[in-house]
Order: sequence, then C-alpha cells, then structure tokens
Amino acid sequence: MSNLSSKKEVFKQKKIADATEKSLYRIFTVPEAPDSTLGQIDQRISQNLIGFLQDHIVATEKEPEELEKDFVNATIPETPIFVSEQTDFLMEKVVAQSVHTSSPSFIGHMTSALPYFMLPLSRIMLALNQNLVKIETSKAFTPLERQVIGMLHRLIYSQQDAFYQTSMHDPTTALGVLCSGGTIANLTALWVARNMVLGAKGSFSGVNQAGMFAALNYHGYRGAVVLVSDRGHYSISKSADILGLGRENIIAIPTDHRYRIKCDLLKAKMHALQAEGVAIISLVGVAGSSETGSVDNLDALADLAEEYGCPYHVDAAWGGPTLFSDKYGQLLKGIERADSVTIDAHKQLYVPMGAGFTLFKHAAALNEIEHHADYIIRKGSRDLGSHTLEGSRPGMAMLVHSGLRIMGRQGYALLVDRGIERAKEFAELIKTHPDFELISEPELNILTYRYVPSDLQNFLLNSVADLETQAALNVKLNSVTKHIQKTQRDRGISFVSRTKLTCEKYPEQSITVFRVVLANPLTTRKILKQILVEQEKIAIEPAGNELLKQILDLCNQ
Repeated sequence: MSNLSSKKEVFKQKKIADATEKSLYRIFTVPEAPDSTLGQIDQRISQNLIGFLQDHIVATEKEPEELEKDFVNATIPETPIFVSEQTDFLMEKVVAQSVHTSSPSFIGHMTSALPYFMLPLSRIMLALNQNLVKIETSKAFTPLERQVIGMLHRLIYSQQDAFYQTSMHDPTTALGVLCSGGTIANLTALWVARNMVLGAKGSFSGVNQAGMFAALNYHGYRGAVVLVSDRGHYSISKSADILGLGRENIIAIPTDHRYRIKCDLLKAKMHALQAEGVAIISLVGVAGSSETGSVDNLDALADLAEEYGCPYHVDAAWGGPTLFSDKYGQLLKGIERADSVTIDAHKQLYVPMGAGFTLFKHAAALNEIEHHADYIIRKGSRDLGSHTLEGSRPGMAMLVHSGLRIMGRQGYALLVDRGIERAKEFAELIKTHPDFELISEPELNILTYRYVPSDLQNFLLNSVADLETQAALNVKLNSVTKHIQKTQRDRGISFVSRTKLTCEKYPEQSITVFRVVLANPLTTRKILKQILVEQEKIAIEPAGNELLKQILDLCNQ
C-alpha cells in the first residue's frame, strides 16, 4: 500500500460522524450515493430479492442466548454513527440471523413469499408516510382505503353496485376497518358485538359509557360469554380480557374428527346459557383454523345465531381468500350471513406484515364504537380514525389495493387452488410413506402429520396396545417429533412447525405433530419430498434412533 493510500485509510478510520445542523439536514434531504454500502444493498435487493436473502440469511440456527449478546447495550449513543456503520451492523447481526420466510422450503408458518412489486410500492408508501387516522394527514389514501374495504366487503357479501355507491364513501358509516392484523380485527368485531348486546336503552347510556357491571345489571343478565370452537384463535381470549368479559367466559365447544365445531353441543350450550340468563356477546365461526386449517359449518352457525338472536362473527383471517376460488369457495358457504368477518391481508393476500381487516355486513354497525376528538377526528368528517381502535395507521391500503388489481380475482384463485391442491398432494405423499402418519387431512392448505415407523404404527393401532400402553408410547413419540422438528429447524435447510392435537385415532391423548402451511407458490412436490427425506434421516441418526429404541423397548415389555 502506498503512503498516500495508507494515509487515506488512516483518515477514513479516524473519521467520525457529528451532530450538526448540516449533517442532520443532509440525512433528511440527500439520498445515499449508489456506490455507498446502503446504495449497493438497495440495488441488489431491487434486482434479485430472493438471491439477496439466500446469500445473506445464515442457514444455521443460533440459540437465543447467543443472539442476545449482540443486543445487550441499553445506552443510546451520545454522538451519531455513519449510515454505513449501522448498515454493516444490521447486515451482520440482524439480516444474517433473520428467518428466510420467502424460501419455498419454509412451510411451517403463515408467512410466505411476497410478489416482487410489493417492495418498490412499499417504498412509495414509506416515503409518503401518510397517517390514516385523519383525512388531513392522508388525503387520497382515505378514499383508497374505503375502496379496498368495499372490494373485500363485496368478496364476502356480494351486495349490488347501488349499495357500494351509497355506502362505500358515506362519511357517517364504514363497511369495515383496516388494522394491523387479525388480533385487532377480531377484537374490533367483538367490541362492536359487546356494545350492541349491552348497548344504550332507555335511561341507560350503554356499556361503553357505564361499564360491564352496570350494563349486565341494567339488561338483567347474570353474565356474558363468547362461544367459539376449541380450535379458535388465541386472539379471541385476549379480546375477552381487554373487553372486560374475562378469559374464563370464552366457552370453547369441542370439535369433531375434522376439527369443526360440534353444532349439537353448541346448540345445547346456547340453550342452557339462555335459560341461565347469560348474554351471548358473539358466536364465532372459524374459517381456516391456525393449526389444522379447518372450516366450521358456517351455515349451521348462522342458523343458530339467528335462532338465539346473537351477533355472529367469522374469523377468516386465514381462509377468507378461499372465496376467490370457484373450485373451493363453497367451503366457506354461509360466511355471507355473518355480521362481521376478519381477513388478514398479510396472509393469503400476500402483502407485507401489518394488514388485517374486519368487514361488517351492515354499514352502520361500526357506529357502535364511533369516537371523536375536537382536535383531530371531528364528528361528521371523513376521518377513518373515528371507527378504529388504533389511532395512527400507515397507508397499507395502497399495497392491498395494488395486490387486488395486479393479481385480480383470477390470480388469487390460482394461488388458492394451488395451495389447497399442493396440500392434498403432500397428504398423499405422507399416507403412502410407510413411516409417516397423517394426522389431519387438509381442508384448505394446512395439514399435520408425524414420523412413526411402520411397525410401531401397526402396534399402536391394533388390539395389542391397550389405551394405557398407547398413551405411554405417544408420550415417547412426542419427544421424537420434537427432536426432529428442532433439529431440522436448526440445520436451516427447511422448516416445518409443530403443535399439539388430539385426534380420532388416539382419543383424549395429546400428540405432538408437524404442522405444514402450503401457501408459497414456489413450493414444489420435489421440495416436499426432500423435507420428508430429511426428517427420516434425522429420525435414524444416533440421537433420534436412541429415542426410537426406548419406544421399541416399551413395546416389547
């Protein structure tokens, strides 16, 4: 290295950032140069996002304790650092240890690949930095969001043009809300339902003003509950906590062998609650449960809601987009009878994280939770914040709008059909493999299974194994499933998740199973075969083989 180069390098090393008006002005007005670290990364992401992720996300897993070592300093730096320094830190410590959710072999959770156009459009959304709480901070984004809500409302409820021309942009009502995800969407639906059931009447100002105790007393109820299947999402119980109902007042109705709510048990419970003077705040149907992808008999639930006069909500956060499919849309028959429906756009509408919807059949329903403030969301304005739990919200509607228009009904239908058919295909691979056991048949595009050597399967299911022995073996097999899943995850080649279920084969026994979500259109039959091969190899390696040996010893006792 020449003296000049050496001096330049020393100068570069000693150069420090400073906090001056000029430097702060620069970071708000001057973009990074194309040849800067950040500029180069930006170009690579724009040119080949999948390749960039493959190159920079480390395959092997680090334990949480190891990761935490890079994030132990709680002191905010007194002086600035350069963008390049922070970029290097993020690349090495954050990007490298992130999850490659767009990988076609990442089939364990409900996060998938994104269409390529979402990245540049997301930049536009970020640059504009609109706040959807109020039209003064969102302008065109406000009617855009109302249009997107109208489009999804029509997907579910199929009203005529005249309805949407009248209701979609009516400042006194709203057909739904866009929020950060399914949890807030379900909370919003139950919030509206609670205020309807325990609302203002006569001299009573309503539960939203007087609270739960006064509302129950005035309306003459001994309590208030929400009914849902035992496959209901945990956000329902969180909502009960927040709304003052109490988690113990979420009544989980057992499900059948297809993990659908048992309508006979549900009806008996509703009859008993009515006789006891307990208010049913909402009956919740499930359209695509998180663990098995099961869909309740939505028509039958609508009949019961009408019979007992209670609000009816459908949690279709996962399964809602099935309505795009002419082939499989009938699986959600009856959803159009619900008072409210949840759909997550960041699931099967393939937009980035942070977009969920609650759609309401009746345009005036959201008036039950309407709220105003003189300084920001005044009565009579078009401000969307008057009907939302969240105040400040980003312009995610732009990305949903883009997805709906760029891919269209036919594009989403192809994605839905492909996912369901790929799940059925994977189920057949599992059923024809002697050493795997399918636990839940896919109704949509989620299924569960586990590794059980063929001899052990035969032993478990024939009369030789009494219930006590069967239960003991399943406890051991749970350890095998957990070992395989953790090992496969840690190696970073592919990923399936795991959960616990009861099933028809093993009544009243909790078994640990692999859970697979097949929404990524890039996942192929070959990849699915490779996942099974990898799991089988892990099972017969020394650690897995030792667990299996313990199980065989138990069989021979």
